[in-house]
Amino acid sequence: MMRKLGGGKLVIATHNAGKLKEISALLAPFGLGCISAGSLGLPEPPETGKTFVANALIKARAAAAASGLPALADDSGLSVAALDGRPGVYTADWAERQWFEGEPGRDWYMAMGKVEGLLQGKGPNASRDAWFSCVLAIAWPDGEYAVYEGRVDGTLTWPPRGEMGFGYDPVFVPQDSELTFAEIAPEEKHAISHRADAFAKLVADQFSA
Repeated sequence: MMRKLGGGKLVIATHNAGKLKEISALLAPFGLGCISAGSLGLPEPPETGKTFVANALIKARAAAAASGLPALADDSGLSVAALDGRPGVYTADWAERQWFEGEPGRDWYMAMGKVEGLLQGKGPNASRDAWFSCVLAIAWPDGEYAVYEGRVDGTLTWPPRGEMGFGYDPVFVPQDSELTFAEIAPEEKHAISHRADAFAKLVADQFSA
């Protein structure tokens, strides 16, 4: 039988307060007290994996080993069919400014522009199919782990539309919709997103009778 999370503490392997709040709310009904790796002073491990699964496991295993508690990590990103799945695990890296592009930090409009520029370079008939992926990894201090993968398919549009999303949301139109993720109300987006898909699988596996 696969190991199950019990009550008690769960480390969320993030230094992002917003992500901690979102994940804590999703897990609150199951009696878990969530604390962030950042609040414990744990360092962020280098994400050297070549896949979402590998990077999620790196983060979860590092947090579990350092804290002595079970840990949950996620890794997510955008993949574009015509770009052979890029940016993929480098989704956030494509938004990082170089030294000649201004102050350090992430520029998501620039990242969206990079994707669009590469697509246009493929010609007018290039596929605009794309998908968001999310991997959730749970690791226990003794080395046991579980992985849950979520995905939402759609197409890319240009120019960006909407103010409610983040990252690449303004150019991503999910299947069966005419609105981008940035035009969809947050509660509606959360119901159909790649993260929602992964969490549904986690909940079904970890908390089902």
